[in-house]
Amino acid sequence: MPDLILNPNYKSMLSLRDTERAIKFVKDFFQDRLAEALSLQRVSAPLFVRKGSGVNDDLNGVEAKATFKIKDDGYSDAECLFSLAKWKRMVLADYGFGPGEGLYTDMNAIRPDEDCLDNLHSVYVDQWDWERVIGEQERNLDFLKDIVRQIYDVLRRTDEAVSERYLHIEPLLPREIAFVHSEELLERWPDVGPRQREDRIVAERGAVFVIGIGGALADGTIHDGRAPDYDDWVTPTGDGRKGLNGDILLPYPLLDRAFEISSMGIRVNAQTLLEQLEIRGALERREYEWHKRLLAAELPLSIGGGIGQSRLCMYFLRKLHVGEVHASVWPAEMVAQCKAAGIALL
Repeated sequence: MPDLILNPNYKSMLSLRDTERAIKFVKDFFQDRLAEALSLQRVSAPLFVRKGSGVNDDLNGVEAKATFKIKDDGYSDAECLFSLAKWKRMVLADYGFGPGEGLYTDMNAIRPDEDCLDNLHSVYVDQWDWERVIGEQERNLDFLKDIVRQIYDVLRRTDEAVSERYLHIEPLLPREIAFVHSEELLERWPDVGPRQREDRIVAERGAVFVIGIGGALADGTIHDGRAPDYDDWVTPTGDGRKGLNGDILLPYPLLDRAFEISSMGIRVNAQTLLEQLEIRGALERREYEWHKRLLAAELPLSIGGGIGQSRLCMYFLRKLHVGEVHASVWPAEMVAQCKAAGIALL
């Protein structure tokens, strides 16, 4: 049974119907201001892609995808998305987005191999996927930090707006977000795992952006898995460390742990794509159409990421379980435990 955090004193601050209204308010408020802050245009996104196209996010390369056959296309194979990490960059090129312009979209995914269904993790994943064209001079840590600060400002404004609308919900977010490299976390706490390091740094610093996720750390481990063909986790940052990507982590007293709200980063160029593919033993991906386009400089340099929609609603509405803000399938034992604890799963 997955680890489920229950609190005997927990009671939702909103009824089911008020929760549904609040979900719409949070999503509308946040996405409008995110689009304004980063100059993003909304576009339509697929739910699935052709198998073997190279467009789907392969996560760590071992997770099974939900697949099906399309009858009227010669029973061709299609697979449900894990994310739109690579698809977005292709659209930037095909739709003619220029430097400083970008897109965002609603991404809905199914991850049947999720092996940690708990308060934060679900088989169903929904997020805002966003991507923006950048120039070569912007492929650096300072630019990444600037974009993170802009996103965090939108998070803070959303926190305040929810509090103004629902007076019994008080703001949680600190004024500023801190930056720390995953290598620093390992140096400080080598005796615990990455999740525990995140909990400790968030307890100490509040909101944190952990830099450098996917590449090998000094002890040979990685902080967390990242595919080799979207985020750049090998480029030096100028301080002896590597990685132009990371995660936004927020403090969340209800769970007493770090609350990941976004993974994002500057994307690979042709050089770092080949380097990362070689590190992961995945050079055969060079034959995928998407990878050929990148290597041929047909795709723009970009920065992008995903921001969890349900997680964001869970956070701002002070819910104990992500199933209180989206409908999914949960283990029967978890459903029973939640019902007994007064947690209303949708």
